[in-house]
Amino acid sequence: MIYTVECSFNDPAKEAEWNKFYSNDKLPALISVNGFFTSQRFIALTKDCPRYLAIHSIDEADVLTSQHYKQAGGGNFAKWQEHITDWHRNIYDMPKRAQAVNDDEYLLCSEESPQALIDLGLEPIRLNAIALDKHPTQRWLAVSNQLPIDEIQAGSANIHIYQAMGKQLKSL
Repeated sequence: MIYTVECSFNDPAKEAEWNKFYSNDKLPALISVNGFFTSQRFIALTKDCPRYLAIHSIDEADVLTSQHYKQAGGGNFAKWQEHITDWHRNIYDMPKRAQAVNDDEYLLCSEESPQALIDLGLEPIRLNAIALDKHPTQRWLAVSNQLPIDEIQAGSANIHIYQAMGKQLKSL
C-alpha cells in the first residue's frame, strides 16, 4: 500500500526550518515504525496542488493506528500544525512499494487519466484510494528523467510535477 501526505505551509519565515524538521526528523522517525518500508518527500514544481507530497510504502492501513506510529509523530506536525494548510492523507492500494525518485528524475502525477502520461512516453502506475480522505479516488504516477513542462502546459490534462527533496529512505 501507499500512504500519501500532502500539504502546503503558510509561513515563509519558518518554512526552511520546517522542511529541515520534516526531512531530518519526521521522515526518519516514520521509517522506523514497524510496517513502514519506504518514505520519500517531494516539492511541487507545478501549481494548483499542495506544495509538498510525502509518499510512504506501508504494510497495511492498521500501521497508522499503531502506538509506534503515534509515538513517532505520525498524524500530526506538533508545533508546525498551525502553519499546515491544504492537508490531505490517503492510502492507495498498490501491489508493490513506491519507486525511488532520484535527484535527476521527476515524479509526474495525473488525477484525471493515464493517457497524458502515456502520451509523454511514460508507463503510469495506477493508484486507487482505499482509506483516509479517499480523494482523489484515483491517481496515476510515473517517473521521468526529463522535465516536460512545455509539453504538459500545451496539453489539456492536469499533471502535477514533483521533484524529490532527498533520497528515498528505506527501513532496515
